[in-house]
Amino acid sequence: MSRIGKLPISVPSGVDVTIDGQTVTVKGPKGQLSHVVAEPIVVNRDEDGTIAVARPDDQRKSKELHGLSRTLIANLVTGVTVGYEKKLEIVGVGYRVLAKGPTQLEFSLGYSHTITVDAPDGITFAVESPTKFSVQGIDKQSVGEVAANIRKLRKPEPYKGKGVRYAGEQVRRKVGKAGK
Repeated sequence: MSRIGKLPISVPSGVDVTIDGQTVTVKGPKGQLSHVVAEPIVVNRDEDGTIAVARPDDQRKSKELHGLSRTLIANLVTGVTVGYEKKLEIVGVGYRVLAKGPTQLEFSLGYSHTITVDAPDGITFAVESPTKFSVQGIDKQSVGEVAANIRKLRKPEPYKGKGVRYAGEQVRRKVGKAGK
């Protein structure tokens, strides 16, 4: 039995979960999210208000999807109640970020031009300082994807560590050229 898949998902007060066949829709204070569960997995609502995810058999595909489906539904519940946030920081002389509103950032990353990043629907940006900012939203996947795309603008390089990195990320440093 999947140790993650068999755990019930607790639904906090103020969150409305609707199960329509394979589609699970979650409404909460921060918004609404929905997910289509893969075919062999069954999602049920228990009497005590929790959500149970079950698989019909012990085939390999069912086992693979069991824990995944449970985690994705739990992420929906967390997203509409608390939300998700990825913090990023910029390292480098002259590298900075400017907020052009809650859904637009302008980066100076050592190129000859500035780079403007627009947020997709459901994503907002918060700039704490010229070198620290965060990506916020209710969908865990889109928050991670936007953060990864911003990091891709100037990945941290191994010699001086300059670039955009996640907060707390350790960059493996290399020794530079050996002089004679």
